[in-house]
Amino acid sequence: MKNLTLTTGSVEETHALGKKLGEACRENMVFLLDGDLGAGKTTLTQGIAKGLGIRRNITSPTFTILKIYHGRMPLYHIDAYRLEGIVQDLGFDELMEDEGLTVIEWSQFVPSLIPEESLTISITLLEGDAREFRFTAEGAQYEALLEEIA
Repeated sequence: MKNLTLTTGSVEETHALGKKLGEACRENMVFLLDGDLGAGKTTLTQGIAKGLGIRRNITSPTFTILKIYHGRMPLYHIDAYRLEGIVQDLGFDELMEDEGLTVIEWSQFVPSLIPEESLTISITLLEGDAREFRFTAEGAQYEALLEEIA
């Protein structure tokens, strides 16, 4: 396990951090985004999408639960906020076996979906538009990803 903490001071810097993640990620990766409401989970995902070459506007899938975007690889954007306590099989595990990147907001509500290896990104609100990003890499490919973006 490897850890990294980075701070951004604006929405633009958060987008730039996300873009670096999107450019560096590989197929079949899973990013778990956690933080309070308004912490910047979707803002970071917008940057990740830019790094994947996705041109569409990225919005939170709170009500649809899943949105799929296409760039150099598919981006499966899941918002698990409304899934707390639901135990039925929604088929999301099949997406994570596909050749895309899966980003799960509010991953603590779907512990059965979390693979053994993943990148957890915990986001903390600071003053103004500043954010602290704490990355925890579980697995060699995620540790290498942190080395690349550090």
